[in-house]
Amino acid sequence: MVCLIVTNISEAKKYNTIPLATILKQQTKRIVLAGGPSTGKTTIINHLLSKGYPCEEEISRQVILEAQAKGIEQLFLTDPLLFSQKLLEGRFQQYKNAEIANAEILFYDRGMPDVTAYMDYVNEIYPHDFADIIHSNRYDLVFLLPPWQEIHVTDNERYESFEIGTIIYEYLKKGYKQFGYSVIEVPFGTVEERSDFVLKTIEKYF
Repeated sequence: MVCLIVTNISEAKKYNTIPLATILKQQTKRIVLAGGPSTGKTTIINHLLSKGYPCEEEISRQVILEAQAKGIEQLFLTDPLLFSQKLLEGRFQQYKNAEIANAEILFYDRGMPDVTAYMDYVNEIYPHDFADIIHSNRYDLVFLLPPWQEIHVTDNERYESFEIGTIIYEYLKKGYKQFGYSVIEVPFGTVEERSDFVLKTIEKYF
């Protein structure tokens, strides 16, 4: 399994060995919306999409559904390393999409540091190459959404309780900070209010 991800990391280094200061000057800004289950993250992404902003959607559900079609109910619980490799590969491809995006901003429903944060959460060891690809490919801003009990639900792919979601949130915050990001917490509110907060904050930075 490790060989698969190493191949992609080699490609990652070929595409991104430039420093953060140079990345910040690029036309397309990579903006991450991160958060645990039931935080309203995907609702904001869908709202931004409806307003014409390009967004890279969450891919974990796709990975989960593909595994379930093969008879694996929860791949992350059955084989967390394989699940995480698939996510990291998919999110790296999404990261590269900014190179061809004809837009000033490209939003991401979760970023690559989510992968290692979840691995830390389940206390699983992952290859050093995971950290290498995350260090070498930087996002421009990271927004983090806190747990919100009023909107918490579970379904076939989202099985975590609100209490677990709160723990995951702390691992996400720690995980992004470990990679040198200053996360910006999104306050509670309507989807319009939260989206406006994100957009106005981006304006302040760029």
